[in-house]
Amino acid sequence: MSLRPSAKAVSNLMRMVGSSCSCPAHSNIVRPGCAIHRHASATTPRPEYAFEMATSTIRVGKGATREIGLDLANLKAKRVMVFTDPNIAKLPPLQTVIESIERSKVGYMVYKDVRVEPSDKSFQHAIDAARGYKPDAFVAVGGGSTIDTAKAANLYTVFGDAHLLDFVNAPLGKGKPIDRSLLPLIAVPTTAGTGSECTGAAIFDLKDKKAKTGIADRALKPLLGIIDPLNTRTMPKQVRLASGLDVLCHAMESYTAVPYYMRGEAPANPLLRPAYQGSNPISDIWSFKALQMVAKALPRSIADPDDIEAQEAMTLAAAYAGIGFGNGGVHLMHGCSYGISGLNRSYYHPDYVTDHPLCPHGISVAVTSPAVVEFTGAMYPERHLEIARVLGADTANAKMEDAGAILGDALRRFLKDLGVPDGISAFGYTSSDIGALVESILPQHRVLKLSPRLTGAEQIAWILERSLKNY
Repeated sequence: MSLRPSAKAVSNLMRMVGSSCSCPAHSNIVRPGCAIHRHASATTPRPEYAFEMATSTIRVGKGATREIGLDLANLKAKRVMVFTDPNIAKLPPLQTVIESIERSKVGYMVYKDVRVEPSDKSFQHAIDAARGYKPDAFVAVGGGSTIDTAKAANLYTVFGDAHLLDFVNAPLGKGKPIDRSLLPLIAVPTTAGTGSECTGAAIFDLKDKKAKTGIADRALKPLLGIIDPLNTRTMPKQVRLASGLDVLCHAMESYTAVPYYMRGEAPANPLLRPAYQGSNPISDIWSFKALQMVAKALPRSIADPDDIEAQEAMTLAAAYAGIGFGNGGVHLMHGCSYGISGLNRSYYHPDYVTDHPLCPHGISVAVTSPAVVEFTGAMYPERHLEIARVLGADTANAKMEDAGAILGDALRRFLKDLGVPDGISAFGYTSSDIGALVESILPQHRVLKLSPRLTGAEQIAWILERSLKNY
């Protein structure tokens, strides 16, 4: 189906958002957000007209991890740097990788100091270790934190004289494009959530700015992602929950992001086309399929740790969503999450063994999802109702103007049934913290610009206030 709205659809959208639009044509401002005026501006010299699809090669199968030594030998690798975190270092997935590498007689070293929810300091520590070892290939065994850390180490090993902020997304960093080929990276995910094995993003906490940010460039994507369901068997319940919620939100945000051709100006050079491009006909297929899989498999996975079929479905859903959002992008749920987790100073989530306060990424993303869809529902309401139906809502007699509220209620039921903390107040935040959270979220241009509605401080504050309590 075409993503381009018909004249009637545009008219309907204008009617629905007219009373809450900040553009000059609608001066009775209640809450800004006219995507029609924002993205189809007559001042845009050359609107975007193309999108690109980039993803890693993916190998799926029980026991596929045992092949990794042969993969490295085929690459003629001599010095492999294996990344993992202190928890995974004690578990079977890493042992399987090491045994395979040794069978193939490939030289290696293991870096076990990956920080769960990485920071600029932990990234730099890993980068320094990689520059010292001078590997010719990388392996990441773990969740998104490990894979993202290995991506950063790979990038800054190739660019040996670069500063950490050189490639970090603007405005927090310089946002330079990656114009060289990186070294081979093989990702072996041990969680079913981030989809980092498919994407060109590496996220971390920039401590001095009290904000999460990252590097997003398709050149960062792994050469190969090995999706072996055996590697997710050791996930504790809360890790399964958090990683699964990340899949859910990846898929929802990619499916409801502004369409690629309405994102803004086309780049002067295709190298500058962003990795996160907006919703598009190919990403939509992967994202919507991931939604359908998560809606069925995640509740089963949480309810029964021995439901292997559900866990295997989640590993595929994570990759499907990774392909979708890795090209389509995410928007407000992820944008808000970076402030929520970045400013957390006291909350420790169950089942996560860390030496620092931690609000897991998937949890911090999910808690604002009901308010976000209430805000975005006026744009592309049909898509919001499609998602609501997937989550079990009865939309037979639904009105288009109620799409956001219907999906918001469906999400609240879904999250409550899974035992997700009750809004951001569960992490210790109150209304008095909203201002600081907004300031931390506003620099997330890379994702905020993909919101289907114009979003500034006032709109983010509204979403956060609505997210203090969800149930």
